[in-house]
Amino acid sequence: MPLVTAPVVTPEPPPPVDVPEIGYASITYIDPAGTRWPMTDLSADWYTLAEGVSGLGAAPYVLTSDDHPRGGARLRHVQPQPRTIVWPLFVKGVDHTVFTANWRKLARAFTRTLRDGPGTLEVARPDGSVRTVAVHYSAGYDGRGQVATGITWDSAVLTLWCEDPYWVDVQAVTVHRETGTQVDYLEPYPSVSSSQVLGATTVDNPGDVDVWPVWVITGPATSITFTREDTGETFTLDMEDTVHGALLDGETVTVSTDPPRVRSDSDENLVNGLNWPTAVLWALPPGETPVTFQLDGAAAGSAVDLLFHPRYETA
Repeated sequence: MPLVTAPVVTPEPPPPVDVPEIGYASITYIDPAGTRWPMTDLSADWYTLAEGVSGLGAAPYVLTSDDHPRGGARLRHVQPQPRTIVWPLFVKGVDHTVFTANWRKLARAFTRTLRDGPGTLEVARPDGSVRTVAVHYSAGYDGRGQVATGITWDSAVLTLWCEDPYWVDVQAVTVHRETGTQVDYLEPYPSVSSSQVLGATTVDNPGDVDVWPVWVITGPATSITFTREDTGETFTLDMEDTVHGALLDGETVTVSTDPPRVRSDSDENLVNGLNWPTAVLWALPPGETPVTFQLDGAAAGSAVDLLFHPRYETA
């Protein structure tokens, strides 16, 4: 079957700024409304104070162990913990009125994460790579309380809380499979066209930790099976067991593996079409994983797309 790969879009290289723990980078905070706040532009009225930045390295973990009768212990479980980022911020203005306006705007941009959902801390490298982490304001937006502060300048040391401790690549990894043109059995000579799309491939997860992919299936199709060959974990979506019925030409259905969710392009909930209780909506570990996906009732135009964003320990 033909393989079509998605084009890679490389963002413009940002100006380098040396920040402890992550080196040269351009950092932007994106509030829940989507407004972008540059954090490393030293010509702006606010920017990050490099001294004191922390929490951008490897994720924190809690280790659970059992005592060993011969001494020591044996590791039983590793649990990633929420990440805490310490973010010193300097705010200024040409006069007290401008400074106060800037101070209030930044306060609202961070604290609204407690009401409107998380903001995003974005780290862009000079090579064009970009990683993000979702953040909630926790504490620290308060002035220094010293002589001369609070008039035309002040600084705060913010604590940002991240429920998912891992950094996410903004560039998605995609795999695309689709049927070729079906042929007539007798024209120009006896031949066979498969009624299935069979995709056997090795998917490379360049990240540091597991990812849970999203699958998009384009009809026609009646049943779709996804198998992770190294573990044998598999799940099947039988469209004929759903309220939607078989996928017609051009219709799509999206399967999210974390959280488990199945939606048609008309937003129908089709999760009951999965082969519960044996279905395992498996993850992709770091490195290469052999994967097979199969469509029954396929024809020209039937396709399967796998999509995920690699996740990393550090920025």
